[in-house]
Amino acid sequence: MTFYLLPPIGALLLSALCGFIFIPIILNYCKEKHLYDIPNRRKVHKNPIPRLGGISFLPSMLIAFFMAIYMMAQQSGSRLLQVNVWSIGFLTSLLMIYSLGVVDDIIGLRPRTKFIVQIIAACILPLCGLYINNLYGLFGIHDIPYWAGAPLTILLIVFIDNAMNLIDGIDGLSANLSVVALAGFFYCFTREGLYIYGTLIMGLIGVLIPFLYYNMFGDPAKNRKIFMGDSGSLTLGFILGFLFIKYSMNNPKVMPFSADRIILAYSLLIIPTFDVVRVVLHRLRNHKPIFLADKSHIHHKLMRAGLTQHQALAVIIMLALLMIAINMLIYSFIGITATLITDIVIYTVFHIALTRLIIKHMTSQIMEGQRK
Repeated sequence: MTFYLLPPIGALLLSALCGFIFIPIILNYCKEKHLYDIPNRRKVHKNPIPRLGGISFLPSMLIAFFMAIYMMAQQSGSRLLQVNVWSIGFLTSLLMIYSLGVVDDIIGLRPRTKFIVQIIAACILPLCGLYINNLYGLFGIHDIPYWAGAPLTILLIVFIDNAMNLIDGIDGLSANLSVVALAGFFYCFTREGLYIYGTLIMGLIGVLIPFLYYNMFGDPAKNRKIFMGDSGSLTLGFILGFLFIKYSMNNPKVMPFSADRIILAYSLLIIPTFDVVRVVLHRLRNHKPIFLADKSHIHHKLMRAGLTQHQALAVIIMLALLMIAINMLIYSFIGITATLITDIVIYTVFHIALTRLIIKHMTSQIMEGQRK
């Protein structure tokens, strides 16, 4: 066990080191080329901030991952590394998403173009044999054929990818939610003995450590604050989508059948995915375009209730952890469908209570203004 945990730990440390080296270089480059995220009415920040932090994610993760795998092969006495077709497909699609994000951060792309590239990248995984083939009893559905599982897989990957992109609205939110989800997937894969995935995951967590340092605590006046941009959020979202599909797929040759796998994987992504669904329903109810950017996300509501960015972040992370814990406690008693319904009820009640807090806060502000 100790031997197999050394590569993930090494990947974590090496990736963090790469991040602390790359991010200051990116900050200086952004300053030189005037590449900033400019504030507007729907954004929280008040000063122009460099937004290319996500460029450091993929190189740092892959350097750490391949170095750790090389060391693992050397220590085990094997000089050969097995590469599956889906591994090549995953790396190809990941590079597509990463490149898409980088180009969008630097020159900007139309939403339609981004959406098409995301779909093409997502299609590669089912073509390589990686797809959802079992719903483990959700709404009474178990085994599903390829013709149904492949489009479902594409839909889920694009959905998760955009969910992580859209929730990236305040300092540290997308990165911290990703750390929670990645830590959960690390547990999921290592308990199945799949330490190579644990190494990949820890390589990504590693670079998020320096990013969070500069993102949450960096001083804009000293050019030491940075956003991840689409290159970061889309890369995180795609990797999380891949991990969700990989862990949820029933493949006895890789992992023994376990009905709790999909509920565990789904629980790790509740907040970003539920937030997107709620925002879309909110926009439809108000007859607004579903792709129109506004301030209706969960972090915007918390800040309208009077919380600071860091306070809103803490509430959202605690809510994410609470819902994971609740699902793990109740799933074995009520099953996957009832657990999903319970999550929807909890999330709905939370937002109803939050809306009332917003009204109370706004009323108190109006009354205070009238007194002055």
